[in-house]
Amino acid sequence: MKKNNTILYVQTSDKPERQYSPLVLAQTAKAMDITPKVYYLGQALKVLVAGEAEKIKLGAFPTIAEMIKQTLDMGIEIYVCEASKQMFGWDKVDLISGVKIVGAGTLNDLALEADATMWF
Repeated sequence: MKKNNTILYVQTSDKPERQYSPLVLAQTAKAMDITPKVYYLGQALKVLVAGEAEKIKLGAFPTIAEMIKQTLDMGIEIYVCEASKQMFGWDKVDLISGVKIVGAGTLNDLALEADATMWF
């Protein structure tokens, strides 16, 4: 039986220069027939507020909004930590469409199920 290779990419930062790596790596993993998942936690949620990801563009790369859309369009799940939303007091925040808001325990489950995890 073939092992289902999975990699979990956890984004914890809102710094522009740290936004591309997990998305590029997740897209690359998908192309390599690896199952990638991306989880946004803590300060990283600031990037997912509607309108913010459009402001981040470095070098020749597309905006982070375009990268997130491409990631989602490839069928890669992007999870958002509900506890982090609560930490910011965001009861009714407008986040980028297509992300899944999940409980903090989901991160533990995803990490235990993944063959590897990478943190950014």
